[in-house]
Amino acid sequence: MAEKQLNELSPDLRRLYAKAVETAQRDQLDYAVTIFCQVLEKEPGLFDCRKALRLAQTRKSAGASTGFFKKVLSGGSSMPQITKAKFALNKNPAEAMAIAEQVLNSDANNPFAHRIIVDAARALELPQTMVLSLETMVRLSPKDKALVVEFANAVAETGGHATVAEKYLDELIRTSPYDPELQQAQKNLSAHKTMDEGGYGALADGEGSYRDILRNKEEAVSMEQEQRVQKTEDVAARLIGEYEARLQTEPDSTKLLRSLAELYTQKNQFDRALEYYQRLKNSGPGDATLDRAIAETTVRQFDHQIAQLNPFATDIAEQTARIQAAKTAFQLAECRQRVEKYPTDLAIRFELGQYYFQAGEFREATAEFQKAQGNPHKRLAAMNCLAQCFAKRKMFDLAADKLQEAIKEKPAFDEEKKELIYHLGCVFESMGQKEEAIGQFKLIFREDAGYRDVGAKVDAYYAGQ
Repeated sequence: MAEKQLNELSPDLRRLYAKAVETAQRDQLDYAVTIFCQVLEKEPGLFDCRKALRLAQTRKSAGASTGFFKKVLSGGSSMPQITKAKFALNKNPAEAMAIAEQVLNSDANNPFAHRIIVDAARALELPQTMVLSLETMVRLSPKDKALVVEFANAVAETGGHATVAEKYLDELIRTSPYDPELQQAQKNLSAHKTMDEGGYGALADGEGSYRDILRNKEEAVSMEQEQRVQKTEDVAARLIGEYEARLQTEPDSTKLLRSLAELYTQKNQFDRALEYYQRLKNSGPGDATLDRAIAETTVRQFDHQIAQLNPFATDIAEQTARIQAAKTAFQLAECRQRVEKYPTDLAIRFELGQYYFQAGEFREATAEFQKAQGNPHKRLAAMNCLAQCFAKRKMFDLAADKLQEAIKEKPAFDEEKKELIYHLGCVFESMGQKEEAIGQFKLIFREDAGYRDVGAKVDAYYAGQ
């Protein structure tokens, strides 16, 4: 099934769609939603209609009551439909999508319904529909790494709002700069940064075609090849030969050395890449960006080693753990060196705390996060991580105190505050303070019933009353 444009519809369906748009403009949202759904039942691939329906659903939900008991009732009443849609997903994805839309008609931000639409759209080969729901899900859970990576990769593969996906990726990369999944997603996305300007917007407005998008995508990739931002294997091999030859007559060219290091990294020839980086480092004064490039290349080398392991080997777990341990040891050592070089840079202290935490060295991580609290841009994140260290060390009262302190400093009820409150609830659970714990989970449930497992925790609490 392919996504369609308005001009591909029958006259009757075009008239029905126009009536839905007119009805929505008059704020008769219930009726408009009904008509939009009727059109989509006949033409699930009509993205203009899907987008207009989503807007109407959002306006309708915004105007509805958002009280606590309203959310409890709407959340519970949607579960039978969600379950029905899940059963239909494999056999009839179009039917599953239609059921999910019925859920969104009363709860435009229901993450379970959007997940069904994503999976159904993927099965039906409706890329814009898939990206539309992924974007909504990411907006609701911007710190969900797996979801953000899925969204970015979907945009890179199918076209879409690359600048939006890039924004969410950048936020995560700020706190996890060496995460290989985030880095790869960012690279995938970089070749498609011009998609919005290159035709996606026209497609969404019914003024273009998917062929335009594919053509612009090819032009964008070609342009970036010429600019040596994204190079194919053939281009990289040709350039390596060219630069190696030039290096014979220009042995001190820092530009050539850097380019060769980057090209060898691209071709997964990490030893050669590191050799050129080292030559570059020995040729002049210290360069912080060079140190970072060497560290990133080494981390990529470890990740490549893991990727090359035989997944059917009997000792795959042991091999993976061994390489992962070596990678963590390198990251720790490299970050310690940067801390020694820049002892007052509290952002690096925060990063070192993260590596200690990943290595299970919670005592050392505690000390680094305590120092990192002095960085105003990392303060709340450091307080959150510090509380996690206390919790890992069974110092639950200290963890609760630190989280409560952080929550007081966070007036806006955003994703960061939800995470702090959630962790406080979990700490109270670990302390056996069930009423205090559920009180924290209720605070989140009132605003976002789909956050993590808050809905299940609150449902279980009321079921036990």
